[in-house]
Amino acid sequence: MPKFTYKGPVMEFNTLLADSWEGETVAPSEKKARSNLTYQFKKRNNRIAGSRITLPGKIMMVD
Repeated sequence: MPKFTYKGPVMEFNTLLADSWEGETVAPSEKKARSNLTYQFKKRNNRIAGSRITLPGKIMMVD
């Protein structure tokens, strides 16, 4: 499976939480990678599962 990385801002309901957060994951698609990265951010920053976290930046596939 491909490896995806993200480096960029993290938003919660149009509020900037982090301006330069980095994460990486292995996933079958970009959509699943975005979901995994959002989950990682929530776990690392003590957010509840229902919080609406968005990653507005671009997710890059690493070879």
